[in-house]
Amino acid sequence: MIVPIILTLAMSIAEFGVAFGTNMSMIEATREGARVGAILVDGSSSLGCPGYAGSTNVDPQIIASVQRVVESPGSGIAKDKIDYIRIYAYSNPGVYNEWRTGGTGLQKICGVYLDFYQFSNAWDASTRDNTLPVDSIGVSIQYRYQLFTPLSALTGMFGVGQITMVDSTVMAFEP
Repeated sequence: MIVPIILTLAMSIAEFGVAFGTNMSMIEATREGARVGAILVDGSSSLGCPGYAGSTNVDPQIIASVQRVVESPGSGIAKDKIDYIRIYAYSNPGVYNEWRTGGTGLQKICGVYLDFYQFSNAWDASTRDNTLPVDSIGVSIQYRYQLFTPLSALTGMFGVGQITMVDSTVMAFEP
């Protein structure tokens, strides 16, 4: 009688541990993307990847930095389960550029073949400004975490086979 309770508890702990690790990877990915966006601002600086200057290359460099973290060993994130990556204006979160899974992998930015495509482009990088008072850039990821232990069969009976995780990081533009 006690064995099913102990097994359920052990599976819950394992599931929580993997979900926590996946969430930590999401935090690192959004942090890295926001860091790159805060440095590049509108693409007019010489920072970033050589040969990728200009406002049209800012968002692809941000996505490349996020994707580098997602693809790193031990991240636990499956790219095909990412619903979107948003790059948004902190002062107006309704203005954002959204990237979704399903890119061709043909565009190479900073050594990374992008597996995401630009779905919307409402916040043109050329309008980003780092003069005082500086604005902030946000990077957000929405991910569908798939339960992996036999607990998923139990939770599936209640319609919960996956958990939607969202993480965001905001950083001020470098002046």
